[in-house]
Amino acid sequence: MPTPYSRFRLSSANGRAEGGKVLRVTLCLCALVAIFANSAGAQRIATLQVTTKGTENYAIPMQTILDAITLLPDSVLRLQEISAGKNQSVPFQIETTANARILNWLVSPSKQKVRIFELIKGKNAEAKPAMHAGLNDGELILSNGTNPLLHYVYKTVYPPQGIDTNYKRSGFIHPLLTPHGQTLTWVQPKDHYHHYGLWNPWTHVLFEKDTLDFWNLKDKKGTVRFAGFGGIYSGDVFSGFTTLHEHVAFKKDGTQKIAINELQTVKTYSAGNNSNYYFMDVSIELSCASESPVKLLEYRYGGIGIRATELWNKDNSMTLTSEGKDRKAADGSTARWCLTQGRLGNDYGGLVMMSYPANYNHPEPLRVWPENSNKRGDVFLNFSPTKNKDWLLEPGKSYLLKYRFLIFNDKIGKNESEEAWQSFAKPPLVRIVSSERQ
Repeated sequence: MPTPYSRFRLSSANGRAEGGKVLRVTLCLCALVAIFANSAGAQRIATLQVTTKGTENYAIPMQTILDAITLLPDSVLRLQEISAGKNQSVPFQIETTANARILNWLVSPSKQKVRIFELIKGKNAEAKPAMHAGLNDGELILSNGTNPLLHYVYKTVYPPQGIDTNYKRSGFIHPLLTPHGQTLTWVQPKDHYHHYGLWNPWTHVLFEKDTLDFWNLKDKKGTVRFAGFGGIYSGDVFSGFTTLHEHVAFKKDGTQKIAINELQTVKTYSAGNNSNYYFMDVSIELSCASESPVKLLEYRYGGIGIRATELWNKDNSMTLTSEGKDRKAADGSTARWCLTQGRLGNDYGGLVMMSYPANYNHPEPLRVWPENSNKRGDVFLNFSPTKNKDWLLEPGKSYLLKYRFLIFNDKIGKNESEEAWQSFAKPPLVRIVSSERQ
């Protein structure tokens, strides 16, 4: 099964990774190389330069196409950073796709703007991956060391006894946890039994002359089902998975037919065991499951949504968008990111939900519940690209949506949220200032 990175294609003309994140790789020889010729007897393969602002609060997930640098096997590669004349080992992770290997690492915050990394040939010490993915009783748990970050539920979960069983559902994230372990999501609340933590259904869908609803399960017009894993990943930089979701139409004649195939890839990146934040990337690839087109019809909600923790209400939480809208004004507005945070018992935390610039209808329309929701002011957030216009999915094509979440404890504001979005939407370029291709 392909992953979103299977789109990478190397162009011999400009060294650019096409169809995915643009990574401009410039090959040049310069005097800088002589300074870092060899490290502790190891054989240097390439010197990589990353230029940051030097004011970052958060680590930046980075990646470049490894096969453009070297064809040596993964097992003999090491990465280190050169700073103040010292070499420091850097955790890295190599992702294998159908077309190329991708080198992943994190650039930690520093006042130093120009960061120099060396890819070297040497023995790579084996150790248990820092970021782990493991299966347990119908759930896939992504952890940072021994600390769980999220549970992806692939088993079918039924509503409480006495509630219509049409509310059953699989393929959702709950709990989504802060670094301190507090739950940020809520499933099957009594006011909306079809709410499942963090999930991605569509509400009004035209398919073979029928108007379907994959969101409101009680209407019996459709559902979304887990259909298998395409990959499960553990490593020193991220843990994650790729899963297939089937958006199933309930036809008027009583039959069922898959309308949409959704490949969803989730990755969690941690800045360390003692960090008060981590990143979660969610990519959603949609394609028609048959020769019939699918039109996602304009509607006020639909797409990736979060039913937030029952601990939050209008009095102990707040919402702010990239355009400066608070909870009173956020609904129906468009945004690049949306911050929501609040009290979590004796602690404080929240999340920033970010939309990638190439997403359909970016900056994306928001569905944000008003402050009188369920009288308490319960919190619900949704990036809804079809809130103000239709979206036609044609057979033989695929459509990609990418989101990043900053999950944190403590309080943050507009500047931190904007920084996180900038590093997602416009990450620093990777320059190869020297390469001895092997």
